[in-house]
Amino acid sequence: MNCWEILGIEPTRDRQRVQDAYENQLRFASDDEAVQLKEAFREAVGEAPTETSPVVSEPGSEERELDASERQVAREVTIQVKALLNDSGRSQDAGIWKAILCEPPADQLPLRREIGRQLEPQLRPMAENGTFPGPVVRFLGEWFEWYDFQGEAAQEDERRYPEPDMEGEGTDTESPQMVNFWPAVVGWIIGLVILATIFGGMGGGG
Repeated sequence: MNCWEILGIEPTRDRQRVQDAYENQLRFASDDEAVQLKEAFREAVGEAPTETSPVVSEPGSEERELDASERQVAREVTIQVKALLNDSGRSQDAGIWKAILCEPPADQLPLRREIGRQLEPQLRPMAENGTFPGPVVRFLGEWFEWYDFQGEAAQEDERRYPEPDMEGEGTDTESPQMVNFWPAVVGWIIGLVILATIFGGMGGGG
């Protein structure tokens, strides 16, 4: 199968159409199929006009503009992540996030910064509002260098998995009820003894 058959479209130089087809196919693809789709996408866009818009690099030791191939990789990773967000089940798996974001050359610092620039406005609010489980939040925090985010992920885990001490609090709340119960039992026993004494005296008098 050629790249167009894998993507499910006719050959075209319309880059947006190629991208839409890739995203649609990726939503329902297995891991192996996702690899094939990625290769097909690269081959297809290689025949289409490439965007030449400049990329503004963030300050840092690796400050430089990305070349055309690096911008292409950044776009592909961004597309994969957005497709992943449409799959609520797979987006909860930290392993899938790692497979997408840690695949070379996407793990290189200049590319990570560009990918982060494109995705952070969407991903960070989702991580903050509890859309992702703790392992995914921690990985995203490390990968995107959200250094202030590690504590938030830990707090989320604590809310979902409370410490055992909290279970003990439930037992403690029952203790006062037991304490209040015993005086009533003692009073009831004393009442029975008094009644037995009275009736015993009456019987003896007879």
